Amino acid sequence: MKKGLTEFCYGFFSTLANPTRLAIIGKLRDQPMNVTTLAEALGQEQSMISHNLRPLVQCSFVNAERKGKQRVYSVNLETVEPLVEVVERHATRHCGGGDTCPARRRLGA
Repeated sequence: MKKGLTEFCYGFFSTLANPTRLAIIGKLRDQPMNVTTLAEALGQEQSMISHNLRPLVQCSFVNAERKGKQRVYSVNLETVEPLVEVVERHATRHCGGGDTCPARRRLGA
């Protein structure tokens, strides 16, 4: 790996390695939403959603567009969809039923 790429990869993946952020991305894959709608859909406080949106926007996993007084968030399909496809393909090919996957055990699945 090129020098500096390790740090970049760590930042990239650590931004995604958060259940709330992944849930936000999941909801935004369905449709664009504002913070209030996201908070309601996820059963979380608005402050928690706002806190977790910030790094997603900074890393361009999520786009923010001002519409009147609110910001509407949408997923960056160019980046997120290929990532989801890679994860799904890996899980299908290499994780079998998932019972032996250490990550799956950590999530209590």
